[in-house]
Amino acid sequence: MNFIKNNIKLKPLFLLDNRVDFLLFILVSILILFSIVFSYSLSVYTVVYYDYNEFHFFIRQLLFGILSIFIMILLANIKSAKIVGNLGIFLFIFFLFIMLIMPFLPSSLVTQSGGATRWIRLGILSLSPIEFFKLGFIYFLSWSFYRRVIDKPKKMLWKDEMLLILPYFVTFLLIVFIVAFMQKDFGQVVLMGLVLLILLIFANRSIKFFFSLIAISLFGFFILIISVPHRVQRIQSWWSMVQDSILSFMPDILANKLRVDTFPEPYQVSHSLNAIYNGSIFGEGIGEGFIKMGFLSDIHTDFILSGIIEELGFLGFLFIIIIFFMIVWRIFSISARIKDPIYHLFTLGIGLMFIISFIINSYGITGIMPIKGIAVPFLSYGGSALISSCIAIGLVLSISKDIKNDYDDEVIK
Repeated sequence: MNFIKNNIKLKPLFLLDNRVDFLLFILVSILILFSIVFSYSLSVYTVVYYDYNEFHFFIRQLLFGILSIFIMILLANIKSAKIVGNLGIFLFIFFLFIMLIMPFLPSSLVTQSGGATRWIRLGILSLSPIEFFKLGFIYFLSWSFYRRVIDKPKKMLWKDEMLLILPYFVTFLLIVFIVAFMQKDFGQVVLMGLVLLILLIFANRSIKFFFSLIAISLFGFFILIISVPHRVQRIQSWWSMVQDSILSFMPDILANKLRVDTFPEPYQVSHSLNAIYNGSIFGEGIGEGFIKMGFLSDIHTDFILSGIIEELGFLGFLFIIIIFFMIVWRIFSISARIKDPIYHLFTLGIGLMFIISFIINSYGITGIMPIKGIAVPFLSYGGSALISSCIAIGLVLSISKDIKNDYDDEVIK
């Protein structure tokens, strides 16, 4: 028995490797706990309206949460060299293929909403391929930038630098076509586009080239917006709501040209702001929110932050913000200390994905920017978003073990 203990490392699955960033694991688990609690508290009207069991959303989110924590532990205990690259490429290729064939699948296998097919049906569950594809896309960029971009001279002719990056634009245009046009999910395109642009800076590209890419991207997003009427209407509705506070700082001639006819305040944003107002400092208490009673749809998904603020108040929301930004800080800390350039870019991209998602959602529910339908990482109800986010964290935790190894190698040398 002593021989076995001394020579074979028997590590129960529920124990994390002692080299793993344990604080990151705990912080994510805390947000998952909040997600489970509010999947019950905020879904009360939906449960009554659709005549579900009282614990319908709670049980499902509880199972998703347990599975997600299990996935984090499993991935964290596997060597990064064995899991990160293989899983990253698999997620990129497999879910790109799935999204390509989704429009041609029978209706029994896909869930359609508003003319878009975004979910694959797996029995009683639905899977959103884009949530998993994002992780593969970030790994693909990290791996490819290391092989083709990062070692190239920073000072290059603009034409040469554009030719270097051109294959990524072609790839991204394919993604734009699939996600923005076939699935009508403009928010995810914005998210992945921002991650791509920022990673280019860390892949040793010049600031001048970066700003030229921003100009090209803004023009591209403008084309994507005007190509679909409901996006134009959404932008006009949002602009009519915020224009007075912005145009007041501009000359009258310019302000008059930019002013649009007043649209009715967006229904969801209006009630989202009411929920935030009701929450005040200390909140109404868990389960005591009023706006969730049929006034704000999707409050336990895309508008979960509004529901949390109403029931926990600003102080409760501040606590969640602190937890969330500590998660992002831990990820960026791992990224800064890891020596492997692929892992450095990958963990950086994961951190960017989380922080950009949070900003897009929080800005949308407060009317600062148009609503994009982006889930809040670890908090919004839904299995695909939660599981994919925890796969990302599991891979980051696996990579975090290499930091100590790098340090030990330096000491030995």
